[in-house]
Amino acid sequence: MPSDSDKIMNTISVDTCQLIDAALESLDRYSVVVIPVRGSSMLPFIIENIERVELSAVPRQLKRGDIVLAWVDNSRYVLHRIIDISASGEVTLQGDGNVVGVERCRLEDVRAWAHHTIGRHEKRHFLYSRPRRVAARVWLWLRPVRRYLLFIYRRTVLKIM
Repeated sequence: MPSDSDKIMNTISVDTCQLIDAALESLDRYSVVVIPVRGSSMLPFIIENIERVELSAVPRQLKRGDIVLAWVDNSRYVLHRIIDISASGEVTLQGDGNVVGVERCRLEDVRAWAHHTIGRHEKRHFLYSRPRRVAARVWLWLRPVRRYLLFIYRRTVLKIM
């Protein structure tokens, strides 16, 4: 019978930036990498601790509505939705779960493109299906009342999950 010391699992703590850097290096060898989601900035479309995100190399043409992994403020990675791309190549990002505030980066700071989530029971969900695109567009228009909708969502739907 195993002792209590045999049951203890060895864990390694890795900085988020190190994890993402390693995942991005893997994109050179593999066409897709999967990373866990941390934080609630993409609620209600991507859910922390329930879903993981599949990333691929950045497509040639990014567009408004794409969800990308970007290096912002020369200090951190964010997985957010593109809300604008200027003619000069400045990308404006905002998390779906963010009520205020945006991040800005250059096109070359966009490191990967998210295309699927992997949820419970390893079920894959395409992030750009017609229903999800429509929902994302409506969600963008609902920015003035997002605070209230997210409050309700966090107090009801996330409690059930």
